[in-house]
Amino acid sequence: MFATVKFPQVHTLKQIATIIDAKYVGSEDFPVSGMNEIHVVTPGDIVFVDHPKYYDKALQCAATIVLINKEVECPEGKALLISDDPFRDFNKLTEYFKPFKEATKAISDSAKIGKNTVIQPNCFVGDDVVIGDNCVIHSNVTIYDNTIIGDNVTIHSGTILGADAFYYKNRPEAFDKLLSGGRVVIGDHVDLGALCTIDRGVTGDTTIGAGSKIDDQVHVGHDTLIGKKCLIAAQTGIAGCVIIEDEVVIWGQVGIVSDLTIKKGAVVLAQAGVSKDLEGGKVYTGSPAQESREHYKQLATLRRLVKKGK
Repeated sequence: MFATVKFPQVHTLKQIATIIDAKYVGSEDFPVSGMNEIHVVTPGDIVFVDHPKYYDKALQCAATIVLINKEVECPEGKALLISDDPFRDFNKLTEYFKPFKEATKAISDSAKIGKNTVIQPNCFVGDDVVIGDNCVIHSNVTIYDNTIIGDNVTIHSGTILGADAFYYKNRPEAFDKLLSGGRVVIGDHVDLGALCTIDRGVTGDTTIGAGSKIDDQVHVGHDTLIGKKCLIAAQTGIAGCVIIEDEVVIWGQVGIVSDLTIKKGAVVLAQAGVSKDLEGGKVYTGSPAQESREHYKQLATLRRLVKKGK
């Protein structure tokens, strides 16, 4: 499951409204315990919405506080925060509860490093990082604040865990960045190759499950969940909010768009382009990706047509 940004203590609706200077609808002592994106919200969370297309989805989701740019009828059991710019005010809350902290050391005093773990020279380990037992972190690895790494993990040189999400709002004057307050969580017995980039969640976790092995130069976008015992080959690019279930195999240079699911045991062959959910236990190829047998049938048919046309 994805985690969420939970506040150090429960706040009231009025307190949150004061932080972002917004109007509110609901009891002033309505409890607010965290914030998250719409696909992973839980009761007590704030979710933001700033486009009419998504009003109903936000108002009906599991979040009990909706930060919205229109005065609408408040659903029963929920509260509203009325803002002229919910995107901006969601960023204000991230800055308030998850502020950026300047590093003062290459390995933070607040980092917890397990027994028999080796950290090679020129690594950066940020605040409140947790690294388990028997890990090897090779030189020039960067581990941003709040990253969690399990036991028996190997991370090769140049890999970066916890960079910001690639998430922007297109405003007339420029692209406006949605601030990231989430984490990267790496399970036990995971291997990460050289020069991988694993972005943290916007408000939740980007997760790599136990036993998964990732080759060199793989990118994993924000809030993506990779299951247990997956194999992902070099130069694969995975967008944000993807769910890759257990025992999936992804070969080199595969591209995967956001907000989809690849189910357990699927195999995606090299250079495929994945643009929709894939069923488990099947082999896929091509762009857009489809079952390999169907793809090869189409290619054979095309070759026969070409020969007939000569």
